[in-house]
Amino acid sequence: MRELTQTEAIDLVGRFEAEQEIPERMRADVRMLGSLLGQVLRESGSPGLFEDVERLRIATIQAYTDETPEAFAKAAAIADSFTVSRADEVARAFTAYFHLVNLAEEHQRVRILRERDGRPDREQATDSVAAAFVRLAAEVGDDTALERLQSLRFHPVFTAHPTEARRRAVSSSIRRLAVLLEEHDASLRNGADERRAQRRMLEEVDTLWRTAPLRGEKPAPTDEVRAVMAVFDETLYTAVPHVYRRLDDALQGPAAGGRAPIVRPFVRVGSWVGGDRDGNPFVTASVTRKAAKIASEHVLLGLERTTSRIGRTLTLDATTTPPSTALLALWQRLSAADEDAATEIAKRSPNEPHRRILLLLARKLAATRERNADLAYRDPEQFLADLRVVQDSLVQAGAPRQAYGHLQQLLWQVETYGFHLTELEVRQHSAVHAKVLAELDAGGPRSELAEEVLDVIRSIAFLQERYGPRAAGRYIVSFTRSAEDLANVHRLARYAVGPDAPAPVLDVIPLFETFADLQAAPGILAEIVEHPEFAARLEATGRRLEVMLGYSDSSKDVGPVAANLALYEAQAAISAWARGNGIELTLFHGRGGALGRGGGPANSAILAQPPHSVDGRFKLTEQGEVIFARYGDPAIAMRHIDQVAAAILLASAPSNEERNRVAAERYADVAATMDRASRERFFSLVKAPGFAPWFARVTPMEELGLLALGSRPARRGLSVESLEDLRAIPWVFAWTQARINLAGWFGLGTALEAVGDEALLQRAYDEWPLLRTLVDNVAMSLAKTDDRIARLYLELGDRDDLATLVRDEMALTRSWVIRVTGGTELLGNKPVLQRAVKMRSPYVDALSLLQLRALRSLRDAPEGAPVDPEQQRLLLLSVSGVAAGLQNTG
Repeated sequence: MRELTQTEAIDLVGRFEAEQEIPERMRADVRMLGSLLGQVLRESGSPGLFEDVERLRIATIQAYTDETPEAFAKAAAIADSFTVSRADEVARAFTAYFHLVNLAEEHQRVRILRERDGRPDREQATDSVAAAFVRLAAEVGDDTALERLQSLRFHPVFTAHPTEARRRAVSSSIRRLAVLLEEHDASLRNGADERRAQRRMLEEVDTLWRTAPLRGEKPAPTDEVRAVMAVFDETLYTAVPHVYRRLDDALQGPAAGGRAPIVRPFVRVGSWVGGDRDGNPFVTASVTRKAAKIASEHVLLGLERTTSRIGRTLTLDATTTPPSTALLALWQRLSAADEDAATEIAKRSPNEPHRRILLLLARKLAATRERNADLAYRDPEQFLADLRVVQDSLVQAGAPRQAYGHLQQLLWQVETYGFHLTELEVRQHSAVHAKVLAELDAGGPRSELAEEVLDVIRSIAFLQERYGPRAAGRYIVSFTRSAEDLANVHRLARYAVGPDAPAPVLDVIPLFETFADLQAAPGILAEIVEHPEFAARLEATGRRLEVMLGYSDSSKDVGPVAANLALYEAQAAISAWARGNGIELTLFHGRGGALGRGGGPANSAILAQPPHSVDGRFKLTEQGEVIFARYGDPAIAMRHIDQVAAAILLASAPSNEERNRVAAERYADVAATMDRASRERFFSLVKAPGFAPWFARVTPMEELGLLALGSRPARRGLSVESLEDLRAIPWVFAWTQARINLAGWFGLGTALEAVGDEALLQRAYDEWPLLRTLVDNVAMSLAKTDDRIARLYLELGDRDDLATLVRDEMALTRSWVIRVTGGTELLGNKPVLQRAVKMRSPYVDALSLLQLRALRSLRDAPEGAPVDPEQQRLLLLSVSGVAAGLQNTG
């Protein structure tokens, strides 16, 4: 194929961009950032680098638009022609480009959200909590809707599962660029010096280019804790109370802020970071204590600064705003405990009693953070009580806007985060408990493992005493297969503290992960609630119980289709059991970011849950890149929380529950057919002789463990001889890198083919939320695949039978998804998402071709030969780049 002229190349890129229908302002951002990167590449000191990047870029765009074998072969030949060092530079360039495109796309989302903010007509038309409340009230009445709103609970749990491929240094550079992009927008609006803004962006793009994209070593668990703390400091601390405020404004209208809010804090933030020790030997009891300490320091410092700031502005004179008797009594108590500070504050705040109190409260928070026992608060409830004295005094003095303004937001922050910030959860494998108990029951010297397991429980007791009972106490038992697995935790607690000392308060949570475990769940629960410690805890909590469901391992166990159906059935059965036994159930969804691990839009998934399985409460894991995508920017975080909370509220609406119930009954036969056919198809692949080593050869699975994404090991054993040896994250991650995404869709085509009735399936897609969510997620997953790239990966293994099976199922699934959704191409009914995928695809192809040449070199090396470090580095660089391009890892 001949080389395109410069004019033809420019025309090709222009046509490609125009076809994506990118919003004009976003298109301008992408072009500007891309041109800045181009300038950086020209100035990089590497002759010809920019031209080589352009050659590959033009070739992959041509291959993507022409779809001819010759165009694709030309692109592959260019990728293969580079020296290893040049391929390394080109991979870094494309990765940097993806970071910039992702930033531009995020900036466009924030821009749109800010334009909509404050417009009631637009707000009521969206999927916001305020709009959901109006819809719910129309069905159940205002009083019931308000009761449900005030008992609403959204509980995201941050995990350290290694699915964030970017280094923190790279993420920090991108965040600085985000600020500069805002300043650039402002310069355009205000007629300021646009060149100055672009010069500063050029400097930061140069920093991004020169920053090593790969971590040198695995992060320690405490590093992972601090990474999550950055999200809290920069976003969540202020974003969550703003969500409450906007909702209260929408519901109370002009009266909002002048009277008590009707919104109660509904967000609780959990964390496994520093607490999840299932398969991670680096998370010790000491690490758990450190994680809690770091989190507490962050929130106490935030509360201290907020209290001080509000105090400095609350300059209300006692003649216009007289203090209440309770406020005067509080001043006496506080000043007696901190005389010198009280004297100084009184001098600086003459006749300003409310200001004086808050400034002393800020000092008490500082003392709490510094562990000064003479001044420290015992728990957050004491602090809340003091704040309410101030609030009540302001109301009595006729200053409700001061009472329910910034002071109310501080109250919301304390109610949401306490003094602990995140509710730290512990997770351990049931087999570890059984092994340690067998050793303890036998007597004799205790092993290091036994001492560590017992010390974890002692740590929980310590954290509850220091930070309050909400700080820790949830103990998740992974691979729960019997009631005994849960009772074992209470037996261990007795060993940990001794026969006479009080044990820590423990909410032991079963985690049902495999298909068999999901089916056995109701029977296990019925047995465990009769256990003395469980029964006592149920009564103490008003018969509240939490049950966790694993999406990742169930999907790896029976395939994504059967797993989704099994999870629905398990939720329905567990919910029916809970209602029959007067138990307030919270289902904890162990969802990953990738579609093969339960990922996808959370709000649509919530609305597809079985009747009574939500009931106003939704808890889920947030992992890796998802944490930063959903909570890294304040505007996006507020929008995400608003959408999810709206779905939680509407999930229990009679119309939604009836829709799910009727659809489940009407399409029960369809579900049974799909379950059986998809499972057989999945087993024909993963249970084929030699599948595991073949999988390891045709994907970069073996190399993923070298990426140093997180502290947790990527596998359970030393080698991968079967899927059971492999964790779910690398299982999904490896297929994603090979542009196959098998974990997200395999078996659906066969399942739909087994039903066979296209009209019936289209009707089911319209009426059955579970099928709609499943098909839409598969469409998203398939849109990120590429058959030509996939074929090259599959050719690395000497198994034509397995390669053909995969490609045939991919084609069958694509065909059926397009027919069921009634379109002509994937994501035809979701144009914004389709545009985002198409815009990235040819650039991801470039990185995939570079990864393939490296992988081919590593796989073709003679057995026993040393690994080529340059090829290995190229492979890892391309893995990071593809993850950025697809916005998915594991």
